[in-house]
Amino acid sequence: MSKKLTTREDNYSNWYNELVGKADLAEHSEVRGCMVIKPHGFAIWEKMQRSLDDMFKETGHVNAYFPIFIPKSYFSKEASHVEGFAKECAVVTHYRLKTDPETGEVVVDETAKLEEELIVRPTSETIIWNTYKGWIQSYRDLPILVNQWANVVRWEMRTRLFLRTAEFLWQEGHTAHATKQEAISEAEQMLDVYATFAEEWMAMPVIKGVKTESERFAGALDTYCIEALMQDGKALQAGTSHFLGQNFAKAFDVKYVNKEGKEEYVWATSWGVSTRLIGGLIMTHSDDNGLVLPPKLAPIQVAIVPIYRSMEQLEQLQDKLKPLVAELKKRKISVVFDDDDNRKPGWKFAEYEMKGVPIRLAMGPRDLENNTIELARRDTLEKTNVSFENVADTVEGLLETIQSDMLAKARAYRDSNMHNADTWEEFTDIIANKGGFVSAHWDGTSETEEQIKQKTKATIRCIPLENKKESGKCILTGNPSEQRVLFAKAY
Repeated sequence: MSKKLTTREDNYSNWYNELVGKADLAEHSEVRGCMVIKPHGFAIWEKMQRSLDDMFKETGHVNAYFPIFIPKSYFSKEASHVEGFAKECAVVTHYRLKTDPETGEVVVDETAKLEEELIVRPTSETIIWNTYKGWIQSYRDLPILVNQWANVVRWEMRTRLFLRTAEFLWQEGHTAHATKQEAISEAEQMLDVYATFAEEWMAMPVIKGVKTESERFAGALDTYCIEALMQDGKALQAGTSHFLGQNFAKAFDVKYVNKEGKEEYVWATSWGVSTRLIGGLIMTHSDDNGLVLPPKLAPIQVAIVPIYRSMEQLEQLQDKLKPLVAELKKRKISVVFDDDDNRKPGWKFAEYEMKGVPIRLAMGPRDLENNTIELARRDTLEKTNVSFENVADTVEGLLETIQSDMLAKARAYRDSNMHNADTWEEFTDIIANKGGFVSAHWDGTSETEEQIKQKTKATIRCIPLENKKESGKCILTGNPSEQRVLFAKAY
């Protein structure tokens, strides 16, 4: 299989799809809209999961697990929630198959129909709040700070690997609180956790904001979000944190007795990120040569390739390089020593480049004589010869430099694609010809928001949390506006 990719400039969509396949991240399943996450892709998710899980636990959260099946009646208890997910729900109606004696075909056993149909979870608020009803009686039972790592199913019609699939992996936090302010503080805290992870681990700069009413999570009073900008000028919603108010507590009659002995409804949040983050990682950093991974999330941080013509040379290189491998591992750096004789060095270089390994080291007989080693950076494609004596220190320091350089590069791109628009003409020109984020005035109505979306395919990504009040006129209607909001075309 050729390693050459379609260029981003020629066809960004094809570039992305080819890269996911050629970097061995994922492939389409025989089940329409579902994906197989391959070992290299899953290793990235594992590193994301491990880092996020540590951050959750540092903020006092614990993990639990809830059923994948949700009684259909639970969805009807919260009207806006069922309306938000109704079109995406997969429904289980029977619990048994049988073989047709005449045709030998496997068919549904119509005598095994469920008394109540079950929804394959698109999200877990309903079943979790039904469960919390049995867990919460008094203020002493609060707060509940629970997270779940799970899979969910949303029956998407148009899918793309990692970015939008019928089944995907995620985490979903579900917390219960005694007061409104505690719940709001929780939702804001978890938004900060996501933003920190995106920037410090993914090297992906994000803007923190609040969704408009029409873009909120179904059943939420407020949805906080982080928005990132991909290299094609489109935005990606990378994580959300929802203040649910008392909507689910009222729907499932979850009350607690406060310190004064009075009953009150519990306050709630939910928050989540998914394997969509891998798509964001790809589109933020990668190039026409393949995947570019920030060192903190790279399954292999360093690949070492010996270059030799005889077994004698290989043995000499092995003697020289294996202590380096041990030293790097001692420093908690993930390293592969690729002395496989079935592939040539050129093939190996291309493979590690495609898979986004941050640093590649290569050593041949001449390097051995000179006590040097070739070092190649994946992010910049720069190659240098460094002293072998100091290579472990050089690699350790360079991994930190690559991590910070990748964030700086992505932030510079994002900032150079932040635009202001004060008129409809300016706005439509930027959306059509430049892309990126557009800060513009909006009159605050869902009708205007929908008209702008229909006319330009741009949506309000968020109302930035750091927004300053600024009087102006809506770009479409000319009606008064108190602040700018952030528009973009989005995934």
